[in-house]
Amino acid sequence: MERPSLEFNLPDTHEEGKLYVVDSLNNLNKLNVCPAESQRSPDEEENTGGTGESMAGSNTRNQCLFFVTFILTLIVSLALVSFVIFLILQTRNEVDQISSRLLSGKKNIEELKKLNNIILKHLNQSRIKE
Repeated sequence: MERPSLEFNLPDTHEEGKLYVVDSLNNLNKLNVCPAESQRSPDEEENTGGTGESMAGSNTRNQCLFFVTFILTLIVSLALVSFVIFLILQTRNEVDQISSRLLSGKKNIEELKKLNNIILKHLNQSRIKE
């Protein structure tokens, strides 16, 4: 079968009629060339104000997504910082405990040295007397 031609023998009409026919042919050509999903009817474009509202909706969705992501990032960052501060405080407490044990151990060692010296002096004196 032969494809119908888009060329028509148009009778001589006024200029407005010619423009109307050319517009109709252009619309028909658009329907044949463009895929169904990407083409919008003129009524839809008038109702939505062109692509402005769909872009505004997408923009609002992107802003909302950005805001939610930003809030979640802040919460996670706050949790990590709190955990690091907790670890620093725990480490500081442990270091304080260890240093206090070392100081008490040092005092004990000094007392033991004094006792050792006293015992040695007593032994030396007892040997001298014998």
